[in-house]
Amino acid sequence: MTLSPTARWTTGWLLAAAWALSFPLFSALAPHRLWGWCAAAGYLGAAAATALGRRRAALAAALLGAVAVPLLWLVLTGQGQSEVSVIERSGRLLLDSGRLYVDRPAHVEEYTPYLPGMALLGVPRALLGGDGSGDGWVVRLLGDARIWCAAALFGCLWAARRLLGGGPGGGRGDGPGDGPGRLLPVLVASPVVALPLTVSGVDLPLAGLCCLALAAAASGRPVLTGAALAGACALKWTALPAVAVAVALLAVLRGGRPAVRCALVAAGGTALLVLPAALLQPAELWRQVFAFPTGRAPVPTPASSPLPGRLLTELGPWGWYLAMGLLLSGGLAVGLSLLARPPRTVVAAADRLALGLTLAFLLAPAGRFGYLALPVLLAVWARSVTVPGVSRVVTGSFRLRPSDGGRPTARNERPGGHFA
Repeated sequence: MTLSPTARWTTGWLLAAAWALSFPLFSALAPHRLWGWCAAAGYLGAAAATALGRRRAALAAALLGAVAVPLLWLVLTGQGQSEVSVIERSGRLLLDSGRLYVDRPAHVEEYTPYLPGMALLGVPRALLGGDGSGDGWVVRLLGDARIWCAAALFGCLWAARRLLGGGPGGGRGDGPGDGPGRLLPVLVASPVVALPLTVSGVDLPLAGLCCLALAAAASGRPVLTGAALAGACALKWTALPAVAVAVALLAVLRGGRPAVRCALVAAGGTALLVLPAALLQPAELWRQVFAFPTGRAPVPTPASSPLPGRLLTELGPWGWYLAMGLLLSGGLAVGLSLLARPPRTVVAAADRLALGLTLAFLLAPAGRFGYLALPVLLAVWARSVTVPGVSRVVTGSFRLRPSDGGRPTARNERPGGHFA
């Protein structure tokens, strides 16, 4: 029995509502519980509107309940996950002393497990002079790091869409996301983006820059690809797999020289952004950015979801080494797959990156279930900017056609090698 499009979308919104309701029931974090109540109401409203045939009203209800209302409430009341205050503290330290990390942190709140680029998102709060207590609503709204994280994500997604030709348009579909380009608002309204956007926002700039890097690689722009990768790598070291995937995509579409140019720009840009902090606070950068997230710092990381890597570390010291060995093996396997069968389309590249990140998050000695939202976002984004059933990527004067197995052909060349 095949469900109608209306039934499928209604079911999807109901499942999202059920997922949102799990947070008030099981989460110990107040921002998560608030988001759960608001999002559940929005998703239930979206389900009702969809059942009545009001697709635009359904999307509006989901965006209002899952994003707008909880985000504004949490921002204006100064609530959020600790990541928000960590980013804003880094911005203040950067402006005050040029440093990014608290020396010899004694408590988990004093750790900053991010590379220097993340501090830039905390600079607006420092410039506005807000300290988080007694600030006016303008300072809270314009200074909150979540707003700038979201702006970075949406700016990168907009630029990526422009690079890929603005996306296909026209045509009616079968739901709120009819037409590939219209999946983006649904993605924002979904728990995959709505929850992190509302409560922390910390992974959104990384996701946006990865999407921009893949779009730039697919459109044959090696310098822009390298710059986007450098920006991502200056935020979190988990962006490193994106470098390998984007370079592989660029190499198969444009050749070795553009791929090397991209890699050099990425390496040089990352060094330019990271080296000053590494030279100024080398011990703290190692302790807080690398040792802390992998469970080797004096203070244990709060990222302790029961994922395979975390469960292995609980078996003793040898379990930690086993988890790290499996993590490196997974990375090597994905790297070899890029050599054996490099991706030729945005979708294939996003899927490969999503696979690598999923393995990394599952096998890391410490992690959260929420980290898996990044691979899901990448996979859905790629499909939102491509035509279903057509794996074509336009790259300057060349294009890939499904009929010729992805071999680059001249724009006026017909499949089979014959020119018009």
